[in-house]
Amino acid sequence: MYLGACCRRTLIIRRRALCYNAASMPEPKFKPPKYFAIEGPIRVGKSTLARILADRLHARRIFDCDDNPFLTDFYEEKAGSAFRAQMFFLMERHQRLLEVDRDASPSPIVSDFLFEKDKIFAYVNLDNEELKLYERYYEMLASSLAVPDLVIYLQAKPEVLKQRISKKGAREESNISPEYLETIAQAYEHFFFHYSASNLLVVDTSDIDFVERNADLQELLRRLKQLVKGTKYFLPLGPE
Repeated sequence: MYLGACCRRTLIIRRRALCYNAASMPEPKFKPPKYFAIEGPIRVGKSTLARILADRLHARRIFDCDDNPFLTDFYEEKAGSAFRAQMFFLMERHQRLLEVDRDASPSPIVSDFLFEKDKIFAYVNLDNEELKLYERYYEMLASSLAVPDLVIYLQAKPEVLKQRISKKGAREESNISPEYLETIAQAYEHFFFHYSASNLLVVDTSDIDFVERNADLQELLRRLKQLVKGTKYFLPLGPE
């Protein structure tokens, strides 16, 4: 009986020691993401944020394709141009992201696009037969790409996006209808509502302008220094 009681007391002491050691151990330090992808509809500010973030982190930046030779025909709604433009984007984006190697790269990586976003436009712009062919190529290419550590999704109301498009004044973008812009914005919302492949920070930019206002930019950069696990939402206050 005495030996049994001694064993029980010893076990209790050991358990208390383990609990004490675990409680006294410091929390693991926040390990910042190494591979960022920034996404959002046209003129939401993703390329600007990618450039700023890459400069701050001394990161290698991967640019989205901005020289699609079929895009002008697409905006002018010429027959067959949607499929040609989409396939060019698909192949070009895959080629640019194929070089991403988080483990081998000594510096962080910032991409101003997410490969999966290609599907958002494909499902809006292609007909059923075109989609069947597109999806065969998409599935084959997507499996060879690395997944970002953190995706930053910049969202804005369609009317805000339209104002920014008008302010930019790009000739080819002047043909974008409000209806198409709203469809794309809604498609982005649907896609990211179901997105779970990596950690996700959703940033509402409708009431802020981190391109024009430094205070808005600094608030966003402070948030990016904090941990993002799963899906988190960030609603900056904007100017008073």
